[in-house]
Amino acid sequence: MRGKLIIFSAPSGTGKSTIISWLMKEHKELNLAFSISCTSRAPRGTEQNGVEYFFLTPEEFKQRIENDEFLEYEEVYADRFYGTLKAQVERQLEAGQNVVFDVDVKGGVNIKHFYGDEALSIFIQPPSIQELRRRLEGRGTDSPDVIDQRIARAEFELTFADKFDKIVINDILEYAEADALELIQGFLGRE
Repeated sequence: MRGKLIIFSAPSGTGKSTIISWLMKEHKELNLAFSISCTSRAPRGTEQNGVEYFFLTPEEFKQRIENDEFLEYEEVYADRFYGTLKAQVERQLEAGQNVVFDVDVKGGVNIKHFYGDEALSIFIQPPSIQELRRRLEGRGTDSPDVIDQRIARAEFELTFADKFDKIVINDILEYAEADALELIQGFLGRE
């Protein structure tokens, strides 16, 4: 049986990755599998080609863009690309996996547009910009300048929320996890 697609997008610091990790670890019955993206950066640490990413040269990446092989892609810095190959997603869907995407808002909108009703798009929203700032500051990993940049980007990304099928507000993590689980169970249960 062909799988389905579940797209998660959210501003940095909203808990999206935490929710996805919980779903994948605690709810094996959902048969969730990450989409394996491509990047033009070099592998880090123990990363392996075809496991964490497919590693391409910038030239290979550009050629695949020209060939229209990507569902979505972004050039984050000069010659530093990230993207999702259509063929890889199709292989995973045909294998019966429910493919999970952790992507930026534009990528999420593009994937939803491409797959339509085969995909559920979920936007994880912070309760407020002030709470998001507090969370980012609480991490202790970014300078005030970087936090300001992330907040500015979050304000932009929040304007995309209405382009998603569902919005989950992550005010209390356990409730947000339960909401996401219920949405996915309902979506996967539909024929």
